[in-house]
Amino acid sequence: MSALFPYGLVELPWWGYVAVTFATIQIMFLGVTLYLHRDQSHGGLILHPVLRHLFRFWLWYSSGAVTKEWVAVHRRHHAYADRPGDPHSPVIFGVQRVLFEGYELYNVAAKDPAILKNYGKGTPNDWIERNLYSRFPNLGVVLFSATALVLFGIPAIIMVAVHLSAQPFFAGGVVNGLGHAVGYRSFEMPSTATNLVPWGLLLGGEELHNNHHAFPRSARFAVQRWEFDIGWMWVCIFRALGLARIRYVAPRPHLEHQRSELDADTVHALFTNRMHVLRDYALRVVLPVCRELARREPQGSIPAITPKLLIRHPTLLAAEGNRVLRELLERYEVLRRVVEYRESLQHLWNDASANQARAVGQLREWCTQAEASGIRALREFSQGLPAYAPAYARPR
Repeated sequence: MSALFPYGLVELPWWGYVAVTFATIQIMFLGVTLYLHRDQSHGGLILHPVLRHLFRFWLWYSSGAVTKEWVAVHRRHHAYADRPGDPHSPVIFGVQRVLFEGYELYNVAAKDPAILKNYGKGTPNDWIERNLYSRFPNLGVVLFSATALVLFGIPAIIMVAVHLSAQPFFAGGVVNGLGHAVGYRSFEMPSTATNLVPWGLLLGGEELHNNHHAFPRSARFAVQRWEFDIGWMWVCIFRALGLARIRYVAPRPHLEHQRSELDADTVHALFTNRMHVLRDYALRVVLPVCRELARREPQGSIPAITPKLLIRHPTLLAAEGNRVLRELLERYEVLRRVVEYRESLQHLWNDASANQARAVGQLREWCTQAEASGIRALREFSQGLPAYAPAYARPR
């Protein structure tokens, strides 16, 4: 027995220890994204009670996570995204601090009684939660570490250290830090959230952070057809096994190019897919107009940053960006009109829920004016709007 002790009860090759550590981390990330995030925080996914408890136990056992605390902090993050009150925004605290001290920022918010009371509603409050998971959150980590030492001996010291640092650094620091600083943005909104990569593989799909902020309730984080969310793959597997039920997924535009009439179905489809419509407006109107203007004007008169200033949500522009944008809009009427048409389109679908019949008339008027604007990209964009149709509408 003494000869076996340095390696515990199970001796593995070096890659075996790596594989076991990777597996325990991935199960933890799966519990974070499916149970804590998509099920408990936003309700777009409903897991089977057995699966819920398995994830709840594993997260307590392997990381000391308390459901109510995690959910409350995350909901608070969405309520105040990148504004004062956000528990871990790199806009407020700086990227470096969130990346390397995100766990400390999380703990401050998680111990705030007001945050727990206002944002932790609906989380488990059964006997085992009150008397074990929430009461002794560190006991799980102690048991996890002890089990690893018994099984793997000295190598378990490194295995446990890597495992316990994975969630605070990757799920907390990387997603909440880098996920608001670098990457690409498919959708513009007041939050600075980005997609780190188009293939959410290692962090359960959490890498698709911009998509999640655009559609918080969605059980599927991949929105573009070329994106992949490994968490969604597991959702589909669990649904096939009867262990999960999907309540909501982010819409994808349903286009019927033979449609030519602007009607209530069009208004409904534009409202449902408004994030996609704004993205299309940026790609099909803003960028072509900026390129055409840059070709016509003297070299250097149109700053290279112009398209970004026009596309970026106004609340995210710094003082210098706002100043440059104002000067551009004052100098070039075509840019001003592009912005005005986008704003009027947004006002149109904001009013759609109040008076749909009026919204139909406003949409027709908007398209008539866009086609008569003399801006080719705007005219072509308006001509494509009738193709938007609700998924249930029949082709005409």
